Amino acid sequence: MILYLHGFLSSPASAKANRLRAALALAGREADFVCPPLPVSPRAAADVALASAQLEDPRQLYLVGSSLGGYYATWLAEQLGCRAVLLNPAVRPYEHLTGRIGWQTDFAGSRVEIRPEFLDELRALETSFLRAPDRYLLIAATGDEVIDYRAMVEKYRNCPMHIIQGSDHAMTDFDNYLPEVLRFCGVSLPTH
Repeated sequence: MILYLHGFLSSPASAKANRLRAALALAGREADFVCPPLPVSPRAAADVALASAQLEDPRQLYLVGSSLGGYYATWLAEQLGCRAVLLNPAVRPYEHLTGRIGWQTDFAGSRVEIRPEFLDELRALETSFLRAPDRYLLIAATGDEVIDYRAMVEKYRNCPMHIIQGSDHAMTDFDNYLPEVLRFCGVSLPTH
């Protein structure tokens, strides 16, 4: 199973989730794709991710997390011992989100409240040590306008990584890296 964890104020309808879903369909593995909507509360999001992940043997589970979803994927991979691809993952999001407390508009245009206690919930999910760095693949863009890629490289310094020169936080050129993501997750695309 590939469990995709979307980013802050995003949804299962994000561009990267859709591209990954479509690629798995081409490989005949669409049923292996799970992408739950994550609540805005980090504790609730972690609970949803954990409940989804526990449907699969950790040896057959691959996480793909984007931005805040990458932060959650790191926490979850440490809990379960599975592999994770991290796409421009959030690093210390409790620092970044202090300026976002209050009402925000999500991917679908709905208003959601970012509460002060969410910062503490994020701190509780902090993973300061990676037990098996080879279980992670970091894909980070130097052009990320939201998260400094150097913070990602520092946090995941012992992990396999691909540093993209340029690009952006959303990885609008994600199709270029999709084969690498799929290989790490043990998926082969058909060659026509």
